[in-house]
Amino acid sequence: MSQVVTFGEVLMRLSPEGNKKFIQSNTLEFYFGGTEINVGISVANFGGNVKHISSISADFIGDTAISYLNKFGVDTTSIARSNRPLGVYFLEVGAVMRPSSISYNRSHSSFSEIKPAMVDWEAALNEATLLHWTGITPALSQGAYETLKEGLILAKKKGITVTADPTYRSGLWKYGKDAKPVLTELLEYATIFIGGINEINEVLDTNFSYSNDDFIEASKQLMKRFPSIQKVFDKIRTSLNSSWHKIRARMWNGQEFRETQDLDITHIVDRIGTGDAFAAGVIYGMQQFDDFKAMEFASAACALKHTYEGDVNFATVNEVMAILEGNVTGRFNR
Repeated sequence: MSQVVTFGEVLMRLSPEGNKKFIQSNTLEFYFGGTEINVGISVANFGGNVKHISSISADFIGDTAISYLNKFGVDTTSIARSNRPLGVYFLEVGAVMRPSSISYNRSHSSFSEIKPAMVDWEAALNEATLLHWTGITPALSQGAYETLKEGLILAKKKGITVTADPTYRSGLWKYGKDAKPVLTELLEYATIFIGGINEINEVLDTNFSYSNDDFIEASKQLMKRFPSIQKVFDKIRTSLNSSWHKIRARMWNGQEFRETQDLDITHIVDRIGTGDAFAAGVIYGMQQFDDFKAMEFASAACALKHTYEGDVNFATVNEVMAILEGNVTGRFNR
């Protein structure tokens, strides 16, 4: 079976119950997540063969994180163990007009201290057909950037498909590197681009608008600048408030532009990891369907993630397909 490999930090999330602020609560819920592992677990939930590469603390918290990944069938044999602690983030979940708030504690985490020598990329990619990375990883540390680059170089040599979600978060780039040249360098190895106008404008230093015409032109310029990129998938979010969003998707594959209809999410349970659910839907969908159906699948998967607490999308293929068939009323399955 083809294997999807993800590379990135595993985090523990701490949140008060429901929509409370920390000052209101004496108890916290915890979840494991992290952008790339959210993608990996979701693909595994769809039935995919997934391996995750990371560095995790060599303590009982790290053991629990490993067990969590194993529970979903994710291969953890290429995960290094470290004396540094697992990264943590704190989340207050907003509601209606009050936005959610996040605070990170990951500057000296087990993953931020990763070095290329800690990953045997030859062994890690031995069975891989796809390697997924995001802009979060090279933002964390010099070692994370160098380790990712080493994996991408080998993936290119092996002809492995590389999906890139070059998420840009300015607050993470604190170790002396600028985001644009790093992301531009790493995109030379990408074959599938999962991102929208903001990400394209960041790497091309352009000023495209959010219109479909500009998206098509931006995608063409992106492919011209990075000839290895063959397809662009974009998720569009319309926020009415913190609890009510609309999701749709669009794509350009070098020949045609397509877009989906809006999916209405009138009561968001948890927004964290929804972009990762979209990326996982694209990755799984491309292995099963044509480009348009893969995009529809990804959009429906993203919408469903809003209904699950925690960072990970627990939706199955059948549940996603039911959304595509128009079953959006939430009636009981009997």
